[in-house]
Amino acid sequence: MTPADLSRTVLHAVRRAVDENALHAPVPARVRVERTRPGGSGDYACAVALQLAGDAGMPALEVARILRERVAAEPGIGRVEITGPGFLSFTLDAPGDSDRAVLDAVREQGSAYGHGGALRDEVLQFHHAREVRAAVTADAVRRLVVSQGARVRISCEEAGEAEWGLLGVTVDAYGTPPATPSAPLTPIRPVPAGATAGELLERLGADATRWGLLRPASHDRAPLGDELLVQGEANPLFRVRYAHARARALSRGAAALGFTSESDAAPAPYEGPARPLLDLLADHPRVLLAAARHRAPDRVARQLEAVAHAFFDFHDCCSPLPSGDEKPSAAHRSRLALAEAAGTVLAGGLSLLGISAPAHL
Repeated sequence: MTPADLSRTVLHAVRRAVDENALHAPVPARVRVERTRPGGSGDYACAVALQLAGDAGMPALEVARILRERVAAEPGIGRVEITGPGFLSFTLDAPGDSDRAVLDAVREQGSAYGHGGALRDEVLQFHHAREVRAAVTADAVRRLVVSQGARVRISCEEAGEAEWGLLGVTVDAYGTPPATPSAPLTPIRPVPAGATAGELLERLGADATRWGLLRPASHDRAPLGDELLVQGEANPLFRVRYAHARARALSRGAAALGFTSESDAAPAPYEGPARPLLDLLADHPRVLLAAARHRAPDRVARQLEAVAHAFFDFHDCCSPLPSGDEKPSAAHRSRLALAEAAGTVLAGGLSLLGISAPAHL
C-alpha cells in the first residue's frame, strides 16, 4: 500500500462514516498522510480526526475512534492506533510491502505514474494574455489537470506568435469567450517574461525556455539567462535530465551484465540514502494532484529537483551495479529497481512540463 493508497483508504472511511450518520461533517477533498516521525508509532500518521472535530461537534479522539473502526479492516492495514490528541497511526501489514507497492506502481504505470481521476468531474476553461510565459504556463497547467482527469479548454486574448507551436503550446480559441456555469473562466497571469518566444527559442532552445518560464512560481520573475544552458550540476534542469539519463544508463549496464531489476523475491530493505528517494517517489502522486489543483507547474519542477538530488545521494552511496568480480545480487536488483523508478518519475514529470528527457547526455 502506497501513501496515496492509504490516503484514499482514509478518505473512503470518512465518507462511509458520514454516509452511515456516524459522523456529521463535510468530507474533505483529500486526506494527507505522512511518514511517522522518529519516536512516533507505526509507519504513517494522519491528523484528519483533528481536522474534522470542529465541524463534527465531537472531540477529536471520538472522531478518531469512529474512523479507526472503518480503516482497521482494510486490506494492507496491519494496525491502527490513536495517539496524542487524536492522530491516527497506521502500521502496514509487513515491512517492505509499501515500498514494493510504490516500485510496482511505477513500473506498471510508467510515465503516467501519479496520474489519476481526482478532477474527472471538472470542466475547466483557462484564459491568458498574448504573452509567451502566460501561454507556456497555461499549456503546462492543461497537461497537469488533464493528468488528473479534468477536461480543459484554453483561450487567448488574441492570436499568438507563430513560435508558440515550437514550444508545444496550443490554443483552442482566441478572444474572450463567455464564462459558463460548467466552465467558469480562469485567468492564467504569471509575471511576463519580458521577451518573445522567438527571442527565447533562438537563445535557449525549447526545453530550457520552458524550464526557465515554469520553474519559478507564477508571481515571481522568470530568470532566463544563459545559466539555463550550463552543462553542470549548478543548473537544476541539467541535474534533473542527467539523473534521468544516468538511471537509463544503469539499466543498460545491468543488461550488459546479464541481470534486470525484475524479481519475484521481496526487495532488500530500503534504508539509509535510499529512504529519502523512495519517500519522494511515493509522494509523487500527491505532488502532481496538488500542482494541478493550485495551477502550479513550479511544484512539479521542485519535486523533480528533489528527486534528482536524492537519486544522486543514493547512487553515490549504493551502486546498483556490481563492481570488479562482484556478482549481481538481490541487493543490486533492489537498488536497480529504485534507480529505474526514479528515472521513470523524472521522465514523466518532465513530460508534464513539456520538456524532453534524453536517455543520453
